[in-house]
Amino acid sequence: MIEWRDEGILLSARPLGERDAVAAFLTFEHGRHAGLVRGGAGKRQGALLQPGNRLALTWSARLEQHLGAFTLEPVRLHAAGIMGDGDALLALGAATALVELGCGERDPHPALYAALLRLIETLHAGEEWQETYVRFELVLLAELGFAVDLEQCAVTGATEDLAFVSPRTGRAVSSAAAGDLAARLLPLPGFLVGRGEADEESIAQGLRLAGHFLNRHILQPMDKAMPTARERLVLRLTQTTRDDG
Repeated sequence: MIEWRDEGILLSARPLGERDAVAAFLTFEHGRHAGLVRGGAGKRQGALLQPGNRLALTWSARLEQHLGAFTLEPVRLHAAGIMGDGDALLALGAATALVELGCGERDPHPALYAALLRLIETLHAGEEWQETYVRFELVLLAELGFAVDLEQCAVTGATEDLAFVSPRTGRAVSSAAAGDLAARLLPLPGFLVGRGEADEESIAQGLRLAGHFLNRHILQPMDKAMPTARERLVLRLTQTTRDDG
């Protein structure tokens, strides 16, 4: 018998028969991991199996490659504090769906776990979370091997006046180096390089930036569409910007 203990954030759960459920978690040490939860369709366990909840997990199986089974204990039940806020719920749904789509089964990503937990805690606290969400998506890209390089201009090596990102290479470009090609580049929101606040326009730019590379590097190679929750989140957060424009 193989057994390990870890903590995890619930990504999704689906019923299996009348009583049980199959749950998928992002765990701190064991990556995205699925397993059977006995009684997971019941009232007590079902209250734990809400996306965003942070749980202490024990997983056991006869062989490593088996689905195995979880036993669960609550650490922090974030979901209940998020459900009353429609925008925060969209952000949670987008984040958990992207992790489930993008992360390989059982590949450890402790930095991604920390970024997702930070986002969920911000959502639960009712704080401004939009900047944290954009940064979460960039951490996801980096953890999957597709980091956006915002350290210096890809053309000149300058570290100042970074204003764009190449849609092909994911590297920053300064205003001076962009020249006539600026219209072909992705705007770089200033808050990502320590310049300015994360206002509605810059959040929209950040979502467009991350979304481009999520599609290019993660979703399109798998022939997957952007999660509906993420598309709805973008529409919601960019509505004001479009109306003002």
